[in-house]
Amino acid sequence: MIIGAPKELFDAEARVALTPDSAAKLQKLGYICLVESGAGIAASIADSEYEAAGVTLVSSANELWRQADIIVKVREPSADEIDQAAEGKTLISFFNPAANTHLLEQATAKKLSVLAMDMIPRISRAQKMDALSSMSNIAGYRAVIEASNNFGRFFMGQMTAAGKVAPARVLVVGAGVAGLAAIGTSVSLGAITQAFDVRPEVSEQIESMGAEFVFLEFDENQAETGSSSGYAAPSSPEFREKQLEKFAELAPTVDIVITTALIPNQPAPQLWTADMVASMKRGSVVVDLAAERGGNCELTQPGDKVTTENGVTIIGYTDLPSRMATQSSNLYANNIRHMIDDLTPANDGNAVIDMEDDVIRGALVTHNGEVTWPPPAPNKQAIAPAAPKSNEPLESAEERAERLSEETRRSLNRTGFLLGIGGVLCMALGTVAPSSFMQHFIVFVLSIFVGFHVIWEVSHSLHTPLMAITNSISSIIIVGALLQFVSSSTVVTILASLAIVIASVNIFGGFLVTHRMLAMFKRS
Repeated sequence: MIIGAPKELFDAEARVALTPDSAAKLQKLGYICLVESGAGIAASIADSEYEAAGVTLVSSANELWRQADIIVKVREPSADEIDQAAEGKTLISFFNPAANTHLLEQATAKKLSVLAMDMIPRISRAQKMDALSSMSNIAGYRAVIEASNNFGRFFMGQMTAAGKVAPARVLVVGAGVAGLAAIGTSVSLGAITQAFDVRPEVSEQIESMGAEFVFLEFDENQAETGSSSGYAAPSSPEFREKQLEKFAELAPTVDIVITTALIPNQPAPQLWTADMVASMKRGSVVVDLAAERGGNCELTQPGDKVTTENGVTIIGYTDLPSRMATQSSNLYANNIRHMIDDLTPANDGNAVIDMEDDVIRGALVTHNGEVTWPPPAPNKQAIAPAAPKSNEPLESAEERAERLSEETRRSLNRTGFLLGIGGVLCMALGTVAPSSFMQHFIVFVLSIFVGFHVIWEVSHSLHTPLMAITNSISSIIIVGALLQFVSSSTVVTILASLAIVIASVNIFGGFLVTHRMLAMFKRS
């Protein structure tokens, strides 16, 4: 079968759905690849690079739509493009079926098999095909870059000869893929970063990246915030009211706000009101990643950048991934390639649409002249729901003290019992063993007892527990070797010297490894 990638017709769209690297891998699956001449120019991919990868160039989109069995695109096709397609073709692209019902009907009439890359279910097996996540990752990164370009100060705080520079304060609303990418970029640039999400289970991810999670005091039983799709569910009116109160409190304190809240096939929720913008400091920046669906900010102008009367810049660009066209094209082409890989189980260059496959069925919106959207729910949830909190009452101070006292008593009884058994055994051994043996044996037992307590009391603050224990054992070995170093026996002295050298290597090596591990988490 033949795969073709036409040039994108959408205004200012610079991405391309097929790259030389992805085409080379598709050819190994048995496919022939076509690209419209000039399709990759805006993404810095010359026609000569396609030719070097064995891709055939065609002069017009009409010719490509006629020849190709599978058409791969970035944006949804126009009505004219669908008209160019012959019946029974396969189309793989973003499609947004909820908003493009006329295209859905037109594709159905043409008996096209349409696989929407924005309908890939969010399950583990489908991550390699998840184009929304790939593009959201780029959008989150680019949002911080756009914000820094329009913000008149450093992100990182500095102490200079001219005076102290305070770090920028960044608030990221929504901790999906785009939000986490924005958090990572903001933290890496040195800003004090806060983040909010309606899903409390993502707080650990946010904090692990070095940002502060903004907690909202609200009864979790009233907040239906989770969803099996991996996206946040719509919030209740009461939760939304508390949410807006919290944002209004934060607005005067932050310099940059990046909003990423989107629910598939629904208008973007308005989370940053005009009053919040009015309370922000002059020179602040709002980047609205939900601008294409109306925006999270009340004052967002989709596709444009505006400055309010109080000097706040609001960026509503809808083409952030396209502004990094080379990187976006590479990732999107890989998503397409993985999708086609799943469509080709025999690796023979023939695509097979398996209606029993959760991923393929989830992305399929039309097939054989029938609308197959919306799909059935996948068998697996994208994010497991948070474990319900136990209803057991909290332990009081008196109950805790009583419990600790009981545990201590049991531990002492067990230790006393074991010591008693050990003493009886030692006495029994003493009745038959020579006195010289018993002297050494008692010293051996006492050294084990003392050594055990010395080793397990070592702090793990600068080491892993295993490294701390091995270092403490090596230290005891050095102490013992030093005591034997003055022995009159040459053999004992040599062995003691070797023990000191080997144990020292272990100790200093442990500190060196620890230093290198800690350096991984420091900014260079």
